[in-house]
Amino acid sequence: MSGWLRRWWPAIAAHVALIVVWHLAVTWGEVPEFVLPTPLATLQALFQPHYNWLQHTLASAAEVFGGYLLAVVIGVGLAILFAWFESLDRFLMPLIVTLNMIPKVAMAPLFIVWLSIGIVPNMVIAFTICFFPILITTARGLKEIEPELIDLVRALRASRWQIFSKIQLPGALPYIFSGMKISVVLAVAGAIVGEFIGSAQGLGYLMLSVQGVLDTAGMFMAVTLISLIGVVLYGLVLLLERLVVVSDARVE
Repeated sequence: MSGWLRRWWPAIAAHVALIVVWHLAVTWGEVPEFVLPTPLATLQALFQPHYNWLQHTLASAAEVFGGYLLAVVIGVGLAILFAWFESLDRFLMPLIVTLNMIPKVAMAPLFIVWLSIGIVPNMVIAFTICFFPILITTARGLKEIEPELIDLVRALRASRWQIFSKIQLPGALPYIFSGMKISVVLAVAGAIVGEFIGSAQGLGYLMLSVQGVLDTAGMFMAVTLISLIGVVLYGLVLLLERLVVVSDARVE
């Protein structure tokens, strides 16, 4: 436990300091409650049953995690195919870059028309926003291996699969996880944007619902829960990175 505290106490202290500054700014500045609630008022909103926090939080989490996992599977899978088949890379990558230039917010209403209102269209929006960074970073990592090393193992008659599994993929892991970390924020943003545009549940939908009555405590609590979803997902990515890197180092 002492080792855990030594590693994480700066992060904990920073969060506590933020809450203290928030509380002092509201109380000493005599800021009205409807403009900026205190941390305590925000926390009290969590225990109000009419918000249905569990239902909305689970809906947003499903959109974020579903869209993110889809982006990881398809993004990493396509990057591997591009590394194996150069002609496929030259054919599809320019098209994917062009499609990525389309504003996702502009596409969100179309996704809702095509897929109806619910979790699925918001999941798709999250996927479209976080897919491209994962694809690009993975493809870059698979190509960053030194050509001399590839020529050497080919001279030793290593198979294509051996080159990929023993050299290219391990070398690309830092790039893959970098893209996955960046995409966590994008997945959260995509899901919430989808809820803003059209949804019947989720934390973004809840924020719009309480906005009209100036319920800033409820809005702040929704933002806090949205952030926690992103933090949990980011933590899982860090854990996976640690497990994969450690296991890869042990194999070597």
